[in-house]
Amino acid sequence: MRRTPVVAIVLLLIIAAAGWRWKATQTAPGALPPAGATSTPGAKGAAAPQTVGVVTVQRQDVPVSIEAAGTVAALQSVDLRAQTTSTVREVLIKDGQMVRKGQVLFRFDDRTDRANLDKARAQLARDRASLADAERQLQRARDLLRQSFVAQSAVDTAQSNVEAQRALVQSDEAAVQAASVSLSYNELRAPLSGRAGLVNAMPGALVQANATSTPLLNIAQLSPIGVSFVVPETQLQPLLAAVRPDGEGRTEPLDVQVSLPGAPRGKGKAAEAALTGHLGFVDNLVDASTGTIKARAEFDNAGQQLWPGQYVRVRLTLRTLKNAVVVPQAALILRGSERTLYVVGPDKTAQLKPVQLRYGFGDFAVVEGVEAGEQVVLEGKQNLRPGTPLKVQPAAVNPGRSPRPDAPASAASAASGAGA
Repeated sequence: MRRTPVVAIVLLLIIAAAGWRWKATQTAPGALPPAGATSTPGAKGAAAPQTVGVVTVQRQDVPVSIEAAGTVAALQSVDLRAQTTSTVREVLIKDGQMVRKGQVLFRFDDRTDRANLDKARAQLARDRASLADAERQLQRARDLLRQSFVAQSAVDTAQSNVEAQRALVQSDEAAVQAASVSLSYNELRAPLSGRAGLVNAMPGALVQANATSTPLLNIAQLSPIGVSFVVPETQLQPLLAAVRPDGEGRTEPLDVQVSLPGAPRGKGKAAEAALTGHLGFVDNLVDASTGTIKARAEFDNAGQQLWPGQYVRVRLTLRTLKNAVVVPQAALILRGSERTLYVVGPDKTAQLKPVQLRYGFGDFAVVEGVEAGEQVVLEGKQNLRPGTPLKVQPAAVNPGRSPRPDAPASAASAASGAGA
């Protein structure tokens, strides 16, 4: 019975300690008020609106295009060499001169060939005279045969002489023609219209009929002119679909634009510097080592702005997306293969919407999942959560006040555009 007061004292101490700990937790900073208690006048209220920069979703026609590096190449280019061994008598062309088809460029020493032609013509005249005599002999033999003064064999012999003489005359005519051709080789004419290169022969120089010798001159056609480029294998099917004939066998020519080196990207001067042509050739095989296919476009080039060997930027328009929904690419949120963006809801709160990327061009993209006229968050989206109150203002950094369909597409966007 003596232990009872000790136990009671221990119980009282435990109860007192528990009460002290409970009081301390209730008075600690940041402690939650008890259930049903009202907040004090200084407590924090609802979250403040988040200031964001927005842009308006637009609708417009967007051309689907491919960009590549191209090389200007003449559709026709020829190296001129002599077809006879002689010396140069006259040079009628200057370095870099424009020439027309059939224009005389070089004259060689033709005295030997001209003498051979005169000799062939004289031989022809002699054999024609012999033919005329043989024909008269044949006629006399026939008259004598009717009068029974000669045998039939005499007529046959005269007939053979006439036929042999006719063959000889035909041979002489061919010799005259061959001599005329040889004589014509002493004048070198332009086989096509274009621009001449460097003249590699002067008067008095010896020229020879040799396919491996240095050309006397090169002529390149400048108008029209071609631009060769390669298309990635991933873009082959859209390209073939664009050039495939319709049900009536007609094919609409694909527009191709080239930008000259150093030309600015954009409107104004860039638009003036760009030249427009059409696709003229797609190769019949894919280069397995590079995964590309060759193509060539043709341009009028009347102003001679394109030059053979020049490097240019090529943009090939495959088709046009009509009335497409366009947003800045900077507004898209990338999470793996998903694309989302924030739009301003009717209650001025952030709404997260999933979208599908159809095609990217420059700083803009064609998407599905939003409507024209909606406001898309461009600046400040990294601090947003769905339902966050928003304070809306125009984006300070707007990638172009209006989307430019002619802007270059990145490699990733071009790949997405292939399936658009």
